[in-house]
This record gives sequence, C-alpha cells and structure tokens, in this order.
Amino acid sequence: MTFFFHLHSGLRYLVLLSGAIALAYFAFCVATKKPFDKVGRIIGASYSGFLQLQLLVGIAVLVTRGYYPALIGHIVLMVLAVGSIQSLLSVNRRRTPPGYVLPLVGTVLSLVFVAGGVMAIGRSLFKSTAF
Repeated sequence: MTFFFHLHSGLRYLVLLSGAIALAYFAFCVATKKPFDKVGRIIGASYSGFLQLQLLVGIAVLVTRGYYPALIGHIVLMVLAVGSIQSLLSVNRRRTPPGYVLPLVGTVLSLVFVAGGVMAIGRSLFKSTAF
C-alpha cells in the first residue's frame, strides 16, 4: 500500500525537524549550563516520539510493500537511532539532577544513525522519491 510509504517518507521531515530543534536546544542549554527543565523533557520526548512513530510506520511499509536486501542496513540503523535517543533520555530522567549532556549525545547519535539509515537505501536526506 502506498499510503504507508508516503506517510513514512513525509514523516521523515518531521523527525529531522524535531531532531534539529532538539539538537539546537540541548546544545544551547549545555553551553549556557542551564538546569534541566520541563521544556527539555518535552522536546526530548517529542523527538523520541516522532522517531518511534517513524519506526512503526516503517514496519507497516515493510509488511505492505515487501522486503529487499538494502533494507537490512536501513532497519538496523533506524532501530539503533530509536534505541540511542530513548535509552539516553531514560537514563537522564533517572539522574539527580538531570542534565542536558545525555540528551544532546543521544540526539547527535540518533541523527547520525538516521542519516546513515536513509543513505543505506540509496536516498538523500531531503529528497522524496516514490518507487
């Protein structure tokens, strides 16, 4: 079904936008040594949520459109992206007091994994293609 494919392709831009916002906010807060606040938690959770939604829609694409060998790298890198941001946000939440370094590291790692995952299937980060 092309619905899930187009949803997955379009949702990528929301993931990248929320990742860029999270990266900028966390980097600013680390640079200014701002204490962790509710806004940081919301931004981190939003980025992680969009990334997890993207993974679920990707599974629907896999089920409805089929498998091809280049997807192995894509799937592995996307699971690593979700795991890296979610695990570091969870560890940070349990810290007393929480800070911005772990969310920043998780965001950078996950964005690198996302970029690698998109390129693993021969696509550009900002180019939509329908096949």
